[in-house]
Order: sequence, then C-alpha cells, then structure tokens
Amino acid sequence: MLRHAHWWQHRWVRYGALITLLTLSGLVILALVREQTGTEGFLVGLGLAVLPVPLLVAAFRWLDRVEPGPWRNLVFAFAWGACAAALIAIIANSFATRWIATATADPSGADTLGATVIAPIVEESAKAAAVLLVFLFRRRDFTGIVDGVVIAGVTATGFAFTENILYLGTAFGTDQLTGDTGIASVTAATFFVRVIMSPFAHPLFTVLTGIGFGVAALSGDRQHLRRVLVPLCGLLLAMGMHALWNGSSSFGEFGFFAVYAAFMVPAFGLLTWLVVWTRQRELRTVREELPAYTAAGWLTPAEPFALGSMRARRLAREYAGRHLGKPAAREVARYEAYATSLAFLRHRGRRGRAGADFLVRERELLNELWRRKDVARPALDHAARMTAPPVRVTAPPWPLYGVYGYGQGPAHGQGHTSGFGHPSAPVYGSPPVYGSPPGQPSYGSGPGYQYGYGYPAAHGPGNGPGTRYPSGPYPAPHPHQ
Repeated sequence: MLRHAHWWQHRWVRYGALITLLTLSGLVILALVREQTGTEGFLVGLGLAVLPVPLLVAAFRWLDRVEPGPWRNLVFAFAWGACAAALIAIIANSFATRWIATATADPSGADTLGATVIAPIVEESAKAAAVLLVFLFRRRDFTGIVDGVVIAGVTATGFAFTENILYLGTAFGTDQLTGDTGIASVTAATFFVRVIMSPFAHPLFTVLTGIGFGVAALSGDRQHLRRVLVPLCGLLLAMGMHALWNGSSSFGEFGFFAVYAAFMVPAFGLLTWLVVWTRQRELRTVREELPAYTAAGWLTPAEPFALGSMRARRLAREYAGRHLGKPAAREVARYEAYATSLAFLRHRGRRGRAGADFLVRERELLNELWRRKDVARPALDHAARMTAPPVRVTAPPWPLYGVYGYGQGPAHGQGHTSGFGHPSAPVYGSPPVYGSPPGQPSYGSGPGYQYGYGYPAAHGPGNGPGTRYPSGPYPAPHPHQ
C-alpha cells in the first residue's frame, strides 16, 4: 500500500521554508549593517560593493559553461553567502570577541584573536554550509570539481558583497567625522584594498572547500572515508588561508603586502590554472565518451567533436538562433548540457562510480536529447563543419579498396575509429549503452561513412539517404591517373 508523503515533504514546502529563511536573514543583516553604517554610509557602501560582483559571477559562470548548472543553485549560493552566512558571521564573531575580551580583560588581544582565529573558523564554516546543502540535495547538479568551485565561489562572492558594504559604509562614516575626502580618505583606501586588490580573497578561500566537495563527488559510493575527509581537509585549508590573510597586518608594516605578493597571488594563479585545466579535461571527457552513443545511433558522428569544443557549441547556438530564433538557440543549449551530463555519467559508470540509478538517468538524458535532435543536429553539424580543420589525404602507392582507403577494414563496432580519433564503439569494460533510438537502426559499417574535414558523415538517423558532408578541398587522386 502506497503511503502519501507528509506535508513537510513536499517540494514547495521546502522551497518556501528556504526562501523564508533567506529573506528573514537578509532583512536582519540589512538592519544590522544599516545600524552600524547609517543610511548614507549604507548606500555608499552598497554602490561600491556591488562593482566586483558581476565580474566574479561572470567568471564562475564561464567556468561552468561545459556543463552549466541551473541558475537556481547559483541564486541560492549567492543569497546564502550574502544573507545567512553573513548574519551567522556577524553574530558569532561579535559574541566570541566580546566573550574573549571579558574573560581576558584584554580588548586589543581579543580583537586580534577574533580576526585571526574566530573569524576564519566561523565564516568558512558558514559559507561551506551552502556547498554542503547543494552537494546533499542537488546531487545531480554536483558532479565534479568545477561544480564545487562554482558553488563555493558564488557563495563567497555573496558573503564578500555584504562584508564590503559594512566595511566601506563604516569607512565612509569615519571620513564624514574627520572630513577626509579623495584619495587620502579611508573610504578610498578601503575600496582599493578590498575591491581593487583582493576581490578574489573570499572566493579563493572557499574554493578550497569546493574542491574538496568536488573530489568527494567524483568518489565512489563505497569510499565513505574519502567522501568525508577530503571536504574536511578542504575546509581546514580554507580556514588556514583565511587566518593567514587576516593576520597579515600583524606581521609588520609591510606584512600585508608580503603575504599578498608571496602567497595570495601565487595561490590564486595556481587555483585558476587547476580549474581551467579541469574544464579542458571535462571537454576531453565529452569527446571520448559520446562516440559510444554514436555507435548505438543516438548521436550523429559529428556531434562528439562539436560538443567537445566550446567554440563549436557557440557556433551551433548562433546558427540555430540565426535561422530559427532564440527559442531554438535555447533548445540547442539544453541539448549541449544534456549531452555533457550524459558523457560525465558514462565516464563515472566506466569507473564504477555512477550509482544504482545509472540506467534510469542514462535513459532520461537520451530521451531529452532525442526530443531536441531535429533542432540541435543541423546546428551541431554546421558547427563541426566550421571548426574541424581540413585534412589532406595522401593516396598510398597501391590501389584503394573500400571506403576507408585501406581495404574494407573491421566492421563498425569492432575497433573502428571515427574521424575524430576516438573509438566509435564502447570500450571494453564500459557500461552498455541504452538500446537504439525509437524506430531507428544503429549505426554500422558500410555506406554513409566518409572522411572529409576530419569527421565522418552519417548515413542514418538524422541524415537523409545519400546525405554527405563535403569531402574536403583535397580529394585523393587515383594512383593510376
């Protein structure tokens, strides 16, 4: 007998509770910041603090372009950082600092201890909570390191936004009392340090936590210890880096600049390289995993190459938008996202990390692709044709037999390699591909495969009988001519 879900288990109840929590946190943090800065200081701080936000969000969104996550996750992450995490930090930091000052009768020492020990622990834990929530409740959207970096970075961007309002608004209030203006003002100095020099500081700290959760997402279900210890290590590293940054002012007159130049900038460069390299590896995974679905007939032979190139993806969206309008471009973008998710799912399946719902999820993704194939395939074929470089074919000094130039060769699905240099058939040990498309035969050897611009043309689903891509500008001459 089926049991009905309780009222608190409905999705709209959970969404409503979360929105209410974030809204209340935002109102409380707004009141607290305005109380400390004044109305005029709050408005000045808000106007200055918002400047780096679009650039940082755009940078993290660019990292997420290979398999873009839903906007609701980014909105939640930013709102959590700006509202909930900031409120937790203000309350906990103030309470802990006052308690230490009362217990030790040393307000100066309490402020130093609060900045270098209490604040890093409280703030990084509060920001990490958003990453943990997405990891637990949006598991399908959290599949690797890039997802962890993006969620953590956007959360930290929201937190830094609220913190900058407080610091810049307080600095403006100080200038109002002292009468300082221009470059010599406290507001200008605070803006230069927090917005110009180090807008990436908070995202840099929290990204370490995101990398830890990303590694956990790549781990198998049975690797329980790794799934717990790696995120914890990332959080501890984030706290340590945050503590070093906050304590840099106590290292002497030039301590801040020494830590900035010797530690923060190299760490930022290293993490940026790591994330960009991971993004390129994701594109390589797409090119390597999708040919298995070409062999089964779900994709055309040109698609793995096009979907594994960000330039080809962009050209496909532009082509669809130019010929069929913006709705078609959005459909192509969804097709690209579903195909990427399918490639990552199969990659995890080959490594034994896909989970028990592998077949169900694979079928869902394939059905989403099949629904959009009529719009997406022409656009992706055009993009592949525009981005694949022409390859000169040199005829060997013996007669050519068969479609490949070296005899008939092995049948498709038995070691045949497509024009992209990737195997068109599933690799041994790979999970089986969900069956053939509805009412369509699988791709096989024989007519329909022809080399031209570095990719094969399909004679099968999605391409009418006799359809061929251009054979390229360098046709091979017959050896006896």
